[in-house]
Amino acid sequence: MLEVATAKSHKVLFLNTLAFTVCFAVWMFNGVLVTFLADNQVFDWGPIEIGWLMGIPVLTGSIFRLPAGMLTDKFGGKPVFGTLLLVCAIPMYLLSFADSFTTFALCSFGFGLVGVSFSIGIAFTSVWYPRERQGTALGIFGAGNAGAALTTLFAPTMLNRLTDNGANIEAWRELPVYYAAMLAVMGVIFFIFSENRKPASSGKSFTAMLTPLKNVRVWRFGLYYFLVFGCFVAFSQWLVPYFVNVYYLPLVTAGIFASMFSLPSGVIRALGGWMSDKLGGRTVMYWVLGASVAISFLVIIPKMDVYSPGRGIMAKRPGIVTEVTASTVVVDGKSYSVNTKPEPLKSFDEQMLILPSKQAWQEPVVEVGQTVKKKELLAKGVTRIFFQANVWIFAVFIIALGSIWGIGKAAVYKLIPDYFPEEVGVVGGMVGVLGGLGGFFCPIIFGYLLEYTGLWTSCWMFILILSAVCLIWLHLTAQKMMKEKHPEDMQKIEAK
Repeated sequence: MLEVATAKSHKVLFLNTLAFTVCFAVWMFNGVLVTFLADNQVFDWGPIEIGWLMGIPVLTGSIFRLPAGMLTDKFGGKPVFGTLLLVCAIPMYLLSFADSFTTFALCSFGFGLVGVSFSIGIAFTSVWYPRERQGTALGIFGAGNAGAALTTLFAPTMLNRLTDNGANIEAWRELPVYYAAMLAVMGVIFFIFSENRKPASSGKSFTAMLTPLKNVRVWRFGLYYFLVFGCFVAFSQWLVPYFVNVYYLPLVTAGIFASMFSLPSGVIRALGGWMSDKLGGRTVMYWVLGASVAISFLVIIPKMDVYSPGRGIMAKRPGIVTEVTASTVVVDGKSYSVNTKPEPLKSFDEQMLILPSKQAWQEPVVEVGQTVKKKELLAKGVTRIFFQANVWIFAVFIIALGSIWGIGKAAVYKLIPDYFPEEVGVVGGMVGVLGGLGGFFCPIIFGYLLEYTGLWTSCWMFILILSAVCLIWLHLTAQKMMKEKHPEDMQKIEAK
């Protein structure tokens, strides 16, 4: 890394961020195109085929991040990033000729490699900035993942215009051509204007470069990134069916809410980098993981309308029932007051409720002339508990969570150059692999949890547990480090 940032540093950062934005827009391309083709019955794909076509680019762009980071450490970012852009333009262009699931899957595997641009850009950016500015620089670079939101927002409109709202459906094939051209042009620009630089460890053999992966700290960082990046990618897609099924929103509105979750997370990543430079990556991660635990706990309660047995009325002495009305039961002259059922029941959905609401009433279960014993039930109690899980409050929570995870993504990659300054490509690549795998596996986990529990909020139960595990691991590690570096201070703290 350089001792002082220069004008060349800023130029390379700009090109890296622009290229990463393009790559991330391409990486999420199938989420829009496959949905469009399936909805318009261009291909006879079922849920399994659709799931694989959406997941293949995410998977390939994740598992190859480690070798991409190693190549960047070995040869520098300019040749690796530029080549990636030009090579991935080819399968993206060939996608315009796809006429079957197999050809679509092969092309998706090819252009999905743009996902490795993250580990390339992280390693290439870090060598151009001093340690005290690494967080800000890497945060700015990471803001390029807003490219996913750009595809989500603009690709559907482009498809509608190209196909004349479905009248000329085969015109969808023009969109991959435009995306391929975007990759190719960006690749040429990168080769012309970027400048190469390698870290001091570039002379190591590939085997020696893998040595840092023996350090458990790398896998701890990877778990953090599995949460803040992998779950972010997963929810970028999962929130659409979530809003549709839980809140009965139209598909377009659900897509807007999902974009509101993903777009701020990308933009705010630069702020996360600056905060990590000022406060330290570990401090920021404490706040990020703590907030993730708190928010996931708050949204874990499902929307519900539950009827349960409540407080009833029992006879205080034996006798014969002489009168029964909605509000009174009389037994041998003894009158028992009955709480009547609200008529009609309140329509809670017409209100904006934050806390659960309750209604309670009683319903007579005896008849005139019936003989009752002492403590026999005269009127059963009914309690209605309603929790609205208001959509606007929920939206605020998930937008906040997406933004917090965006800050966390920057904090994780601030920690990497702090502990592995000459192996950012290798370590960052491995951490990126784990994060990317989170984006692939989490929707699968969410689906199984939904199937098993029948609750859409089961995904937040998973996030709560994962966030808590990360926070506990971070805290235990921080305590261990404090005992090793400042044993006397820790003894004083523990003695209090």
